[in-house]
Amino acid sequence: MKSLKVVFLGTPEFAKTSLEAIHQSNHEVVGVVTVADKASGRGQKINQSPVKVYASENNIPVFQPEKLRNPEFLEELRKLDADVFVVVAFRMMPKVLFEMPKMGTFNLHASLLPDYRGAAPINYAVINGEEKTGATTFFINEKIDEGNILLQEELEILPDENAGSLHDRLMVMGSKLVVKTLDGLAENAITERSQPHVEHPKNAYKIFKEDTRINWKAPSKTVHQFILGMSPYPAAFTTIKIGDEEKGLKIFAGKFEATDHGKPSGTLDISKNEFKIYTEDGVYFPLELQLEGKKRMTVKDFLNGFRNFDEISL
Repeated sequence: MKSLKVVFLGTPEFAKTSLEAIHQSNHEVVGVVTVADKASGRGQKINQSPVKVYASENNIPVFQPEKLRNPEFLEELRKLDADVFVVVAFRMMPKVLFEMPKMGTFNLHASLLPDYRGAAPINYAVINGEEKTGATTFFINEKIDEGNILLQEELEILPDENAGSLHDRLMVMGSKLVVKTLDGLAENAITERSQPHVEHPKNAYKIFKEDTRINWKAPSKTVHQFILGMSPYPAAFTTIKIGDEEKGLKIFAGKFEATDHGKPSGTLDISKNEFKIYTEDGVYFPLELQLEGKKRMTVKDFLNGFRNFDEISL
């Protein structure tokens, strides 16, 4: 099989897995483009992206431009004479960059396009209670996630699966799809096709802090899927009142029951042995949570931290 020269563009762990798969295939990674190193945490320790760490360990040239239109950077990439660019979990790219390689630039997206275009496809597939999702490789054009499809593969979403678990399974599946796409392009065995027109495709907009608040007036199943879809990151939250103090409470996992309770949505029953929150049509039982300023813990450990339950409310 013909070996392609590849420039890889990506940043997080999700991308690193695809980079590793390409590097271990018969294709050659001639360069990697990733985010600049960042100082973070209390000690302002310099952190490198997972993609940079892997590339450095395997002696692959790394580029970390602040601006993707930087003429020196573009010239350095041209010199690599890559056949194709592969993009996984990166940022918006200018036309001058994605049109550079002979075969074009393709992206791996964690959904079955055209549904769930956007920054958070894995979260929204779980939030919306989908039974299946998948991964798509497609040629990049000037519109976000709208280019011609190369390959697509489905993946079943397991009952009560959270976004973290689905992310990890799609990460592995997607890395194999990337190599399969490179193999197909090398052999001229893939016919690209335009994305089917859907009147109202499901969207996966970027999630902001205000989007993660739990709506207790929703049905129990909706609340449950929302919490799963936000877990473990960015994490669904509510606010809890302890005496006169209001604190954020992240909920990572729980279970629900449909029941006629006649109580206002968003009220709670809490005691040494039980923590339940009333929804529109039932009850939600948090099982893993994190109070602002504390570590993530089981509901048992959480309840053990209180003596007076009368002063607690949502």
